[in-house]
Amino acid sequence: MRKVLFLFLGIFVSILSASSQSLPVDSYNQEDLYRLKQLKGEVSSTVSFTIRPLSLDVSLFDSLFSVRDSASASKKLLPDEWKILPITLQNQFNTHHPTGWNDGSMIPAKGFQTFVSGGFYQEKGRFSFQIKPELVIAANPGFEEFPQDHYSIIWKFYYNFYNRVDLPVRFGKDPRVKIYPGQSSIRYTVKKLSAGLSTENLWWGPGLRNSLIMSNTAPGFLHLTLNTREPIQTPIGSLEGQFIAGRLDGSGATPPDPLHMHQATTLYLPKPNDWRYLSGLVMTFQPKILSGLFLGFSRTSQLYASDLNTLGKFFPFFSSYNNNVVAERPSPPDRYTSLFLRWLLVKSKAEVYFEYGHSDQLRTVTDFIKDPDVGRAYIFGMSKLFDLSSRPDEGILAKLEFSQLSQTSFNSVRNAQSWYIDDYVVHGYTQLGQPLGAGAGPGAEVQTLDVNWIRGIKSVGIRLERFLHNQDFFYYAYEPSKDYRRHWTDLSAELNGRWDHKNLILNGGLNFTRSLNYGWYMDPVETAEYYRNGKDVSNLRINLGLTYRFY
Repeated sequence: MRKVLFLFLGIFVSILSASSQSLPVDSYNQEDLYRLKQLKGEVSSTVSFTIRPLSLDVSLFDSLFSVRDSASASKKLLPDEWKILPITLQNQFNTHHPTGWNDGSMIPAKGFQTFVSGGFYQEKGRFSFQIKPELVIAANPGFEEFPQDHYSIIWKFYYNFYNRVDLPVRFGKDPRVKIYPGQSSIRYTVKKLSAGLSTENLWWGPGLRNSLIMSNTAPGFLHLTLNTREPIQTPIGSLEGQFIAGRLDGSGATPPDPLHMHQATTLYLPKPNDWRYLSGLVMTFQPKILSGLFLGFSRTSQLYASDLNTLGKFFPFFSSYNNNVVAERPSPPDRYTSLFLRWLLVKSKAEVYFEYGHSDQLRTVTDFIKDPDVGRAYIFGMSKLFDLSSRPDEGILAKLEFSQLSQTSFNSVRNAQSWYIDDYVVHGYTQLGQPLGAGAGPGAEVQTLDVNWIRGIKSVGIRLERFLHNQDFFYYAYEPSKDYRRHWTDLSAELNGRWDHKNLILNGGLNFTRSLNYGWYMDPVETAEYYRNGKDVSNLRINLGLTYRFY
């Protein structure tokens, strides 16, 4: 293993080229447009788009969003080494209950919520500083979190599950005003290799709607990073990679009705007042003989800071799944591993991608052979651009993605095992109360179809989505009674768009969601019909945002 590590390090150091600012994860769909241009063959096919944030200074991106022009034009306002970053204002309003994810520092909340971000970038020799804080203001009014009329035994099952993950339904009972470091970093860059301290959001993997290991659903977390800034060419192909070591914090919020009792026992178990240490590694390889094919691997490990008593625990993701880990109980790390691929088909203006992951429920190779479905999850998707004859920069972009985090192993269901949940690290795989990975959360199943008209930056489209909430909890709670009527299913349709005019980019969305069996609840009153409507509710989500570029 040491020889392999030294080999990779040698490759990194020997082919070192440029420093730059980064394009924050999502950036309200700006990244998607660079990825679209790659489908059209206008951006280098050596960039995997599986390790983000992206560098803006590497060949690879033109002035589609005029980010570089925006930054360089700011020299008129500031000294040469200072650059003003775009200012973003994003507003959201939910009428009944929170919906949606991949919105970074925003929280799941009913009512009105505002996000504001802006900052500057500076280079001094090989050092660079990106300061881009984020302000979030949320009205955070009350709503029905988990139906109070559920049977007491269901409340017990609920707490058996959610006592092992920090995913509050509502973030406190008061309006919320928070300032986050946001997409900020301090870096030292030597050509193609960069090291530094960052609070930027990360996205690992090829997924567009969900990602198993890292996404921008939660706020960014403080981390040390060592990463490539652009693909490193070797005789057999190109490499991209990132190593991180960071700090995760809890939300401090409580689940619904923390005083609820079952058989004279309080169900809620407070979580430890301790931060968590997260380490992670992601690598992507593009074989030279297979242009457009990217193969990747990612792995993360977390444990409480109070358990960092040996040097090996700072780098636990290098160890294998073995029986020694079992012997470490009751304080093993909480680990996740994924393999992924992305196949870029430039001639067809299409891409296909897949990510397959396992949690640490599988301890040995023997366990995997016996029951390979234990702890598994996957994401599969594809995109295709259809040209329109009217203009060369105009087309129809269709995207389809399937995400499944629910378990099919009976042992996993019976023991309430699920992705992002852990028996010892009871905050689960979260940051400030939101998932680090797929925003759909534990046990989710999501099918998403996007169809958009595209012309340059401008876009108008529709999204259709089916989202099954936490199927693992559903089967854990209702399998004993054989009541399979209560799947909590969201059916949604969304109109969305993006339009640019001079320095401004306007984005918006109108999403209607019909939630069937909201909170897995059905009216307990028996009727002649066994299969009857449950608690069905509707939510309208309105998003409206504006970005100003300085040029």
